[in-house]
Amino acid sequence: QVQLVESGGGLVQTGGSLRLACAASGRTFSGYLMGWFRQAPGKEREFVAAIYWRTGTTNYADSVKGRFTISKDSAKNTLYLQMNSLQPEDTAVYYCAAKVGQSSYEYWGQGTQVTVSS
Repeated sequence: QVQLVESGGGLVQTGGSLRLACAASGRTFSGYLMGWFRQAPGKEREFVAAIYWRTGTTNYADSVKGRFTISKDSAKNTLYLQMNSLQPEDTAVYYCAAKVGQSSYEYWGQGTQVTVSS
């Protein structure tokens, strides 16, 4: 059974940095696309970034390009999201997710809160 467990959220001032981690377990993820999503209060969940586990190919939402970096540690089965130059509009619950191929994201973590104070 796939489990995704996020950590690393917290409170940070505008311009600060945080690194989120997502520990993945339950299977080999080499063929998976792993992503980060976020949901702010009163808003729909939105895509942040994704990485293809096998090749390391990445994709980002325009709103975070140049500020956030998605990466992975295959030996630790852990996904990361380095977030720099944080802004109040980045405040949200951040989720990691996993899927195979063209399907919808099938597996989700429980989320971790990121709050950026102005």
